[in-house]
Amino acid sequence: MSEAPVGLNSTVSATHRDAAPPRPLWQVIFVRPETLTFVLLVLAIFAGGQLSPYFLDIRYILDSFTLTAELSLLALILTLVIIAGEIDLSPASAMALSACLFAYAMSFDWPMWICVSIGIGSGLIMGAINSALIIGLQLPSIIVTIGTLTLYRGLAQVIAGDKSIRVPEWYIGIDKVQVLGLPAPDLIFILAAIALAFLLGMTVWGRQIYQTGTNETAAIYAGIRTRRIKAVLFLATGVTASIAGMIFISRLGSVRYDLGLGGELQMVLMAMLGGTYIFGGRGTILGTFLAALLLSVISTGMTTANLLPATQLCVLGVLLVLSIIATNFIYSRTQR
Repeated sequence: MSEAPVGLNSTVSATHRDAAPPRPLWQVIFVRPETLTFVLLVLAIFAGGQLSPYFLDIRYILDSFTLTAELSLLALILTLVIIAGEIDLSPASAMALSACLFAYAMSFDWPMWICVSIGIGSGLIMGAINSALIIGLQLPSIIVTIGTLTLYRGLAQVIAGDKSIRVPEWYIGIDKVQVLGLPAPDLIFILAAIALAFLLGMTVWGRQIYQTGTNETAAIYAGIRTRRIKAVLFLATGVTASIAGMIFISRLGSVRYDLGLGGELQMVLMAMLGGTYIFGGRGTILGTFLAALLLSVISTGMTTANLLPATQLCVLGVLLVLSIIATNFIYSRTQR
């Protein structure tokens, strides 16, 4: 039997010597943003327990989470958008506009299917506008969605004015509805998280979202229709915003143009705090799910501690900056 050339043997040996050893399993598990988020969640619950014993009651946590369930639902779909390498800062404003249109239609006692069609249709149109400007005209998503954020909020103010639009009594109280022992908004969020986690982690389309955000040029050469993927995500964001708006006003009983004002910060914070990479290509629905729970506990704790709203906003801003720094550090370590 002939022997392999000496040069080939030396090349193989050099390759084996140069290859980095596989990382231990414990390092793979613990050096992840989701793990850090989970640890922070546990610490936040125990810290909240020092403020009030109710923080150690799962029922209290679920009821408190209902107050942020709509924004958390939007944060899930925003996670997909960021993983795909884009950003959308307009969902909170789109939610307000679609909710105003939905409530305005209900004030005329129109059939429910028409009102729902108006609400969801408006969300679809707003998502299509973002998609056309970003995907069609190749404009930066952050600039476009800052513009549409202002546009949608302004249109909501034109429709509602400075007054509240009241919805019928029979429509109020979705947060009081219990399904399997869970408030309905919480259950909707959990089911959406499970569905999107399956889509992102177990389907070809989910892997294509990651590839699009990692390197769009390489993804295009690989035959992935990146433009279609991004367009679908922006449309889905608009529809989700309209659904969140309908849930929101059922909980509140009325809607104003400033519904969800400042929600952009909370949604981005949930995604970043859950480990979604701001430059795309990395992130998980699990991380955003845990971050939404964490943010709910922190917000409830700050309210219990009687912190001023301005102080709470400062805390959220600091958390956003720290989460971006921590995520970049963790991902840079795992790439070594």
